[in-house]
Amino acid sequence: MARTRQTPIGRFGGVRLAQRRIRTSETLENNKEAVAQELIALGTTSITEIMNLDGSMRPLDEIPDYALRAIKKIVPMPDGRVSIELHDKVSVLRILAKAAGFLDNPEKENDKPSIVGINMRGPAATTEYAEVVDDEK
Repeated sequence: MARTRQTPIGRFGGVRLAQRRIRTSETLENNKEAVAQELIALGTTSITEIMNLDGSMRPLDEIPDYALRAIKKIVPMPDGRVSIELHDKVSVLRILAKAAGFLDNPEKENDKPSIVGINMRGPAATTEYAEVVDDEK
């Protein structure tokens, strides 16, 4: 009896990439709520939750955890103050709006043609001429 060999699919092109994508999408699917909460925290944090209006930093125990996660960079200044940079709020809010469907405009998309770029050609030009004679005598 002849033995049959199965070729392992792991060596074919693109299989490892597809397997990696599946694992990544499963991870994101399982942590969808945590990702959404993090994006909401980044998009809604205000600098006044970290700094006082006079420019001084609030005590660390008064700053909420989500506001601390929204900090991108802290740079100490020579005069003892600190410069705080938050993550880009506009890009985070754009991601949230897209995920929530706010940027989808179905009414606008209905006006778009479904097929674009059709070149139509008619039959070859053949013209017949006929002479009409009026018999009025």
